[in-house]
Amino acid sequence: MKTPVHIAITGAAGQISYALAFRLIAGDLAGPDQPLVLHLLEVPEAMLPMKGVAMELMDCASPLLADVIISSDPREAFDGADLVFLIGAKPRGPGMERRDLLQINAEIFAVQGQALNQAAKRGVKVLVVGNPANTNAMIALRNAPDLAPENFSAMTRLDHNRAVSQLASHCGCGTGAISRVAVWGNHSITQYPDLHHARVSGAPALEQVEQDWFRNQFIPVVQKRGAAVIEARGKSSAASAAHAALECMRDWMFGTPADDWVSMAVVSDGSYGVTPGLVYSFPVTVADGRYAIVPELPINQFSHVRMHLTEAELIAERDMVQHLFRY
Repeated sequence: MKTPVHIAITGAAGQISYALAFRLIAGDLAGPDQPLVLHLLEVPEAMLPMKGVAMELMDCASPLLADVIISSDPREAFDGADLVFLIGAKPRGPGMERRDLLQINAEIFAVQGQALNQAAKRGVKVLVVGNPANTNAMIALRNAPDLAPENFSAMTRLDHNRAVSQLASHCGCGTGAISRVAVWGNHSITQYPDLHHARVSGAPALEQVEQDWFRNQFIPVVQKRGAAVIEARGKSSAASAAHAALECMRDWMFGTPADDWVSMAVVSDGSYGVTPGLVYSFPVTVADGRYAIVPELPINQFSHVRMHLTEAELIAERDMVQHLFRY
């Protein structure tokens, strides 16, 4: 029997976490022979529904589920964690601006960053899903001085998957024919889904689609897909978000294909002129559990403008919350 992997999930009674947890105990992340211990974190007032989630997980009788630990204390939940999904965050309510949401959630992620610093394993992989994800990730890592910035990422995999799906649908092919799509910047409507380097069945994507479709339909559809789901479903994306979180973490653990990359929001090292320290989505490759920003892609003026528009939004968000940074 392998040593169990310890996986912490915040907002564990919520829709995304609920969809994710049962995929984990089915072996969809770490494999069909890898046991795991789930650490479920919720706010005190949600402990009863979280207990119900834990009961359901146990009732699955999965041979992979070694234990379920429930808690309202972040330090206890993150104790010994190998992998962490920071999903819990207050959603935007009627009349709320993005600025309001950021200020409310900032304190949550500062506390969780401190708890990760105290309790998680030094090689922990922390994927921030709760919005505004990029800046929440920056807050968490800036409150975890004993963890490396490379321990943290924010999820833009759902945006990446949406871009792949839209391109495949337009070209009349399966998603397996699509490669090298990139999502740059913030997980917000300023994000830039980019097809300049994308391939469809190995051929350049922009030779197979119309420029008007790319600029005036594809980009805004991907940017606003979350709102479209809410309008149609009456609720925000849950199962697709959980699937994207699982895929992102799995690639982070086991690597990306040799001829492709994925989109991850990671700490900028200044690549492509992006302000160092921002958590910004880049195309990345992963090997041996470490991601690397894809270097030296040619960037035209159209892309340059959009990449720096979303960077400007992240700078503004950083400036609103930097009073919470411990280092």
